[in-house]
Amino acid sequence: MKINQTVNNSTQFKVLSENQIEEIFYSALEVLERTGGVIYHEEALELFKNSHAIVEGNRVRIPTTMVEEALNFYPRKITLKGRNGKRSLHLQKDTVAFGTGSDLPFTYDRKSGERRRTSYNDVTNAAKLVDALDNYDFFMSHGIVGDAPNPQTYDRHQFMAMLENCTKPMVLTSVDGEGLEDLWKMGCMIQGGEDEFRLNPSFVAYIEPISPLKNDRTAVEKLLFAAEKKIPAMYTPCPSSGATAPATIAGMLVQSLAETLLATVMCHLKNPGMPLIMGGVTTVLDMKQSSYSYGAPELSLASAANTDISKWLNLLMFSTGGCSDSKILDEQAAAEQMMNLFYSYLSGANLIHDVGYIDHGTNASLESLVLNQEMMGMVKQFGKGINTDDEHLALDLIEKQGPGGEYVTTDHTFEHWKEWFLPKLQDRSDYETWVKNGSKTMGDRVKERTQHLLDNYKPEPLEEGLKKELWKVVEDADKRHA
Repeated sequence: MKINQTVNNSTQFKVLSENQIEEIFYSALEVLERTGGVIYHEEALELFKNSHAIVEGNRVRIPTTMVEEALNFYPRKITLKGRNGKRSLHLQKDTVAFGTGSDLPFTYDRKSGERRRTSYNDVTNAAKLVDALDNYDFFMSHGIVGDAPNPQTYDRHQFMAMLENCTKPMVLTSVDGEGLEDLWKMGCMIQGGEDEFRLNPSFVAYIEPISPLKNDRTAVEKLLFAAEKKIPAMYTPCPSSGATAPATIAGMLVQSLAETLLATVMCHLKNPGMPLIMGGVTTVLDMKQSSYSYGAPELSLASAANTDISKWLNLLMFSTGGCSDSKILDEQAAAEQMMNLFYSYLSGANLIHDVGYIDHGTNASLESLVLNQEMMGMVKQFGKGINTDDEHLALDLIEKQGPGGEYVTTDHTFEHWKEWFLPKLQDRSDYETWVKNGSKTMGDRVKERTQHLLDNYKPEPLEEGLKKELWKVVEDADKRHA
């Protein structure tokens, strides 16, 4: 019998020490007390005026006591239930889920190869793929419905394209507070009422402030509605180091955290205990190209650091991975996507989004979704770590087989080879076999797999009566904005 043993059941990874986290947290509190943030929403300003905050016009400065009080009320666990009735997404410390990003304005046409505006049908196809591919745990739209009858109602049409073709939990964007209200009504229909949605939400609302330290009317409107109805929501600053945040990662983390903490206080004043998730797409501005970089190693580093901070604060984390600055799905895309998938997974972030993004988050690619399915499988395999119990150390087997023995025909091999990662797209054959099978590149195999899924996969259909009710919400919105 052994005592005082330490066993890593999974790989271990951390960017920041506890002392560094404390420094960043205390610095963010200093920003809120000295600098504060601006808010362009009357109700939110009134909430702060009736608190211990200092309000001067649109500028709000917040004492540390308010931040610490608010942080005590946020749940450390949120469970999402897809429309298939499964409580499949358990958001809690070090539980990781992968999903796509949203609202890409352009799509590469799979027939012509040309870049064009994204359509309803493109979101439909992305939904089918995400439903079919088991390494995706949640779905954001991947594309934006650019052919909706009215830009003010695209979000409702987008939700329908997602709902009809994917049964998994979702993360949704909305045009404004009215749009979020309609999406919430649709979510309540799916889950069987407002109370059931509150217990088993089917989606998380994505809400984004404007860095640095600015909260526009639309973002706050959505945030306050989410707080009122206790809709799970992430408030996701997207600062660009060197442009809308300091040109140091530490400075960017401080500012981003200050923006998040301001939102935590605002939501607490509105309705304590709403399920708020910490977010952050924190990366650098490429000074040569003036572009917001999704493939930079600094994005992976800052995202993992943000996750360290979120765990220290007992907040859930919305992070970024599987994305690239490459204009097409090529070697650059694969390298960048694999890197930020790997580190976001090891960090233990709860919701890792933007999987499949290319071209700085502007272009949708169905093939990219399929390639990332394979890469996520590799990352998850690495994350399992190494088991060192007696069965896996295999001392008796080594003794039995002895010097010069073989392991291919043993029961031990038969039992354990199934634990390995088994690729579906990678080719591990020898050169002669590869040539005999057509000399297909990874790109060829990805295209074939994508087409096969689009042609053959059938998502679980929505019940017809429910589908009509959902479409009525969408049609009513179209009429209001006609």
